[in-house]
Amino acid sequence: MTSARSHKESGPLRRAGRAVGHALHKPFTGTAKGIRKATHAHGAGESGLGKLIELHAVNGAGDVMITVALASTVFFSVPTDEARGRVALYLAVTMAPFTLLAPVIGPLLDRLPHGRRAAMAGSMLARAVLAITMSGAVATGGLELYPAALGVLVCSKAYGVVRSAVVPRLLPPRFSLVKANSRVTLAGLLATGVAAPVGAGLQTVGPGWPLYGACAIFLAGTVLAFTLPPKVDSAKGERKAQLVPPHGVAVSRSESGRGAGGRPERARRRDRDRNGEKRPGLRSVGPSVLNGLQANCAHRALSGFLIFFLAFLLRENPLAGQSAAVSLGIAGVAAGVGNASGTAVGSWLRARAPEAIVVSMLALALGVAVLAALLFGTVMVAALSATAGFTLALSKLSLDAMIQRDVPEEVRSSAFARSETVLQMAWVIGGGIGIALPLNGVLGMSVAAGILALGAATSVRGLLGAARRGSPHPRVA
Repeated sequence: MTSARSHKESGPLRRAGRAVGHALHKPFTGTAKGIRKATHAHGAGESGLGKLIELHAVNGAGDVMITVALASTVFFSVPTDEARGRVALYLAVTMAPFTLLAPVIGPLLDRLPHGRRAAMAGSMLARAVLAITMSGAVATGGLELYPAALGVLVCSKAYGVVRSAVVPRLLPPRFSLVKANSRVTLAGLLATGVAAPVGAGLQTVGPGWPLYGACAIFLAGTVLAFTLPPKVDSAKGERKAQLVPPHGVAVSRSESGRGAGGRPERARRRDRDRNGEKRPGLRSVGPSVLNGLQANCAHRALSGFLIFFLAFLLRENPLAGQSAAVSLGIAGVAAGVGNASGTAVGSWLRARAPEAIVVSMLALALGVAVLAALLFGTVMVAALSATAGFTLALSKLSLDAMIQRDVPEEVRSSAFARSETVLQMAWVIGGGIGIALPLNGVLGMSVAAGILALGAATSVRGLLGAARRGSPHPRVA
């Protein structure tokens, strides 16, 4: 009798407990379902693009955790002069070797079309291990921190190259490459914006805690990479991008190593050498893509330059009436908002006239940079940061559109991989200029304008000429 009574009394308690648990659990499950619905909308779930969007968000969150840990150790924890020396050392030990490694990352990964999922998973796992390795050295800032940071940088850029090559494989029906890249990029930006304050909070617990968080995130990314559909590893129909031979006929090499008529690649290579043809490269993609790539290199170099130059400038000479932290926050938030806005606008415009958009973005960024040099101050620093983020995003999406339009499908993945490597090298060069330049605001903004002017001089004429001639492939999805 007593047992029956206690059972009846415990029933309402269990129901109340389940109700409370459901109420506490619902915000998290609801948020997860909302994110999944957004990333898998319009056929992205069925094609596998949704999985790639989620993987890129994980990648962005993990990278920003490591950035927070390194910035706190290399930059914020010591006086400005010492910080500049540490960052210079960081660039020397990490960026200089990366500049040598970057040209081979694209071609190397391009030779592994059957292992793209494994390559992305490997880059995640390697960064998880390196994050734990750095956690012991991050408090002291010892030299052993820098080789691990170089490894993280190389793995991150290798992931970016593979991701660019994978996107065309996962396009849903009636889904543009511009829109797909917009979604992927926006997911990474949103994840970075969420993870950055989390990393800062972990930093208050201890210098190694952001790296522990990064390790956990990258381990999750390692598992997620293998959930991508098997077609990511398929090389069916793909060929390497080639230089245009002297007679103007593009030559391509199949992934199977046999050319037209089943001739072995070794024999075709001998014939190519006799006829003066060049080794595989990127120039067969056409002048529009090459000029678009040159313009994007200017934007990417500007991005690297502003990150390093403004970081030191605003720490040593904060904006009028602001602290160093607030000044850096203004520039960082402006750049992030500009980048997100450019990504959203690019998806909306669908890059119907990509050459005109790239030229317009160069002109806009150059004009704001000139004004920033003439009227240096809080407003112009924020304006240039936002404009740089906005124009970088729109120009990159327009380059994606030109690659989609002008590059045959069988060589498109190769073109994406190689162009991404070139853009990463441009960022490294811009960062090096930013760290070496004297901390003078007017001088820095003038150099920023010079970087953009150089990009305009090498690309605008060709882009405008291509726009006037029109594309032989008018469809830009």
